[in-house]
Amino acid sequence: MESAIAWSIRMPSRRRLRSRIILSYALLGFGLAALFAVAAMYVRNTVENRLIVEQLQHDVDDIVKQVRADPTRPAGTNLVAPWIFSKRKEYKIPLAWQDFGTGVHDYTGVGQDGRVHHYKIAVRRAPDYDVFELYDVTRDELGKRQLTTALVVTVILLGTFSLLIGIWLSARVMSPVTELAARLRAFRKGGTLEPLAPYFAEDEVGELAAALDDYAQRQTAMIARDREFNADVSHELRTPLAVIATTTELLMGNPDLPEKARTRLKRIERAVRQSTELTQALLLLSRAERSGPVDGETTDVAKVAADVIDTSEQHIGHKPVQMQLVIESRCEVEAPSSVVAVALGNLVGNACKYTLEGEVVVRVQSDRVLVEDTGPGIKPEHAERLFERGVRGEGEVVKGAGLGLAIVRRLCELYGWRVSLVPRAERGAVATLDFRSGSGE
Repeated sequence: MESAIAWSIRMPSRRRLRSRIILSYALLGFGLAALFAVAAMYVRNTVENRLIVEQLQHDVDDIVKQVRADPTRPAGTNLVAPWIFSKRKEYKIPLAWQDFGTGVHDYTGVGQDGRVHHYKIAVRRAPDYDVFELYDVTRDELGKRQLTTALVVTVILLGTFSLLIGIWLSARVMSPVTELAARLRAFRKGGTLEPLAPYFAEDEVGELAAALDDYAQRQTAMIARDREFNADVSHELRTPLAVIATTTELLMGNPDLPEKARTRLKRIERAVRQSTELTQALLLLSRAERSGPVDGETTDVAKVAADVIDTSEQHIGHKPVQMQLVIESRCEVEAPSSVVAVALGNLVGNACKYTLEGEVVVRVQSDRVLVEDTGPGIKPEHAERLFERGVRGEGEVVKGAGLGLAIVRRLCELYGWRVSLVPRAERGAVATLDFRSGSGE
């Protein structure tokens, strides 16, 4: 429960800005109206009760003075007729009044109409007279209920009026922001880039539009430079790689070539092929565009895996490590073989670098490839970080830039694949290249 509360506090509100403006106006209007209603009821009740009590006390005091001055003259009050009892006739005082002392008390009794009424009774206990005065507050309570109803209706009307004002003002205030958001959405959906600032006034929204224009121009220029650079690098690299590949092929065609030299030429040939595939894959990443297979409708993953294993054997050297290819099912993907080779090559090469002894097994299944090794393994909590740029695993025996797995992740995001790295049950780690779009393990 505490973690859920903390998460809700950290998360910013997702309510739209216009809704927040409307809600603010509605709450402000309702709050002020409710505060006014409560204050009016409090003042009314307090002042009325104080006036009635003071008047009743003043009346009973006047009655005692009048009776003492002239007992034969009827005593009168400003509110109602009093009840005056001499000490000799205290037995005539109603039983319900006999316990009341001097002061003003609340009293409930049956009126002349046979219904229950609420009264305030003022009592003055003098040495020679007892004076009682009743004031019926039932009608005042009816007035209070009517006032309460009127105030509730007023609060509702003011709250509704504030809501309507909030809707109208929010539409006026948010119209430039809404227009800016609409233009940005149109651009995001593939529209042409055009300046935003000319469509807005020179206010805060206009400044925001100008800042977005400046940012978009700088980003567009930077992307254009990157694409030109990548295209130039790709073009310039193809020529020397093609020359190296052609020369290697000619040399290997010499029947008198020593076996040792032939082995080295094969290594050069594999390196040229690997460099060509990497160049093509990086060019696709730089353009953020997917490409289909260049040599057929689909790419045979098993064939690519065999080539990758053949190329990756140079990473083993003299280590007591065996590489094995296990084809459990046929696997084909709609992607260039160069992309599959770069993704799978980085996973296999990573396993070879970390494995000091044991084996590296590449399992080709119907929709994924598993690369199992017997290296030092990984911690589950560190698995995702290994796919970040510049992050390398612990205990690495071969130095590197930490870019291989990051390139694999980017290729998978481009083609809708998924890559994961988990500890192996016995020892080592298992890397999975899943070709199912957005699929899990």
